[in-house]
Amino acid sequence: MTARIIMALIQTINLVFQVYIWLILIRCLLSWIPNLDIYKQPVAFLCAVTDWYLNIFRKFIPPFGGIDFSPIVAVFILYIISSSLGAIQA
Repeated sequence: MTARIIMALIQTINLVFQVYIWLILIRCLLSWIPNLDIYKQPVAFLCAVTDWYLNIFRKFIPPFGGIDFSPIVAVFILYIISSSLGAIQA
């Protein structure tokens, strides 16, 4: 019984990580639109949800040539954690 609950919890966390990775990728794609107002909904919500996590990496990874590489590292870290949880589940 407990093993099934733990497996369900791992699957839920995995799903949340996958959704969050997609939110970060959408946020990155939207940053390429030049006249997009980030203070209007739904973009403001997306920025609020993802920026707190991305700011952790922006402290350590400065932009190079105007390109922000922090989303790449952030997604990579989430992917590693998600893959590790998937390995535990199997």
